[in-house]
Amino acid sequence: MISASIIIAALLIAGSWIYTTGVKNAPAEKVVLGSNQSVPAVADLESAVLPANGVVLPAKWGDLGLQMVNAGVIDKAKFEALYEGRGGLDAETKQLLSAAGGGNLKINAQNAGTLLNLLWALGLGNKNAVLDNGPMKDSRYGGAQNFASTAGWTLAQGNAMDHYSHHSFVSLSKDQQDLVERVSKNIYRPCCGNSVYFPDCNHGIAMLGLLELMASQGVSEADMYKYALAVNSYWFPDTYVTIAKYMAAKGISWDKVDAKEVLGAAYSSSAGYQKVLTETEPAVPKSAGGCAV
Repeated sequence: MISASIIIAALLIAGSWIYTTGVKNAPAEKVVLGSNQSVPAVADLESAVLPANGVVLPAKWGDLGLQMVNAGVIDKAKFEALYEGRGGLDAETKQLLSAAGGGNLKINAQNAGTLLNLLWALGLGNKNAVLDNGPMKDSRYGGAQNFASTAGWTLAQGNAMDHYSHHSFVSLSKDQQDLVERVSKNIYRPCCGNSVYFPDCNHGIAMLGLLELMASQGVSEADMYKYALAVNSYWFPDTYVTIAKYMAAKGISWDKVDAKEVLGAAYSSSAGYQKVLTETEPAVPKSAGGCAV
C-alpha cells in the first residue's frame, strides 16, 4: 500500500490528473440480488447517495482560502491556471479563495473535485499532531515527502513540504484533537487501504482537513461520520452507490445505514470494497472518477 502511494505521487508530479464526478447512466429497472430482497432502481440509489441539490456541511469556511493563498499553501495563479482548461473557476470557488464567506460549505457533483483540492491544501498545511506524530512521519516509509498527498500537491508556492503541518489555520483544543484522531482512525477511502489517520493520498489528507474544521466548530462525533460519508460519496460516487445497493439487498436503506460502519475498513477500504463486489455487481458501470488536482 505504501509503495503504491509513492508511485501515485510520482504520477501526480508528472502531470495533474483530472477529477471527475458523477456516475454513468444505467438502466433504471429494479434489480434483485441473490435473495428475495428487491433493490431500488439505480436512479433511486443515486438520488439517495448523491442528492442532486448537494449536501450542506456543518462547517463554515470563513476566510480560510484567503489565509492559504497568503501563506502560499495555495498559489492562486497556479490554481486559476489549472481550472482555465476546465471552463474557469465558478463564482463560488472564487469566493472561497479570496473572501470571507459567511455560509457553510456545500458539496455537490459539480464542485466535489474543487472542494477536494481546497480541503487537500487545508489538510496538508494546517499544523496537526496527526501529521507530526502519526504514520506519515514513520521513518520506515522514507519521510512524509514521498506520498501522493504531499508530492502530489503542485499548487503551492515553493515545495509542498515547506507548508506541511506548518500553518495555524485551524486551532483545536485537546478534546477536539482527540476527537479528530479518534474519528480519523475509523474513516477509510476505497482508493487505498489506509485510514484518514494515515493520510497518504489526497482524499485522506483532504478529509483530515474537513475533520479538523468540523471539530473546531463543535460538530458532534456522530455528525462528523454522517457528513464524512456524504463527502466520500461525492468523491467516490460509483463505490457508494454500489454499497447502497449492497445494503438495500440486506434490507437497509441508505438513510438508515450506520455512517461509522460504512466508512470503516469493512466497506470503505480498497480491500473492504472488493469484498462487497464479490457479493454484488456494481450498481453502475465504473466511471472515470479519480484522484487529484
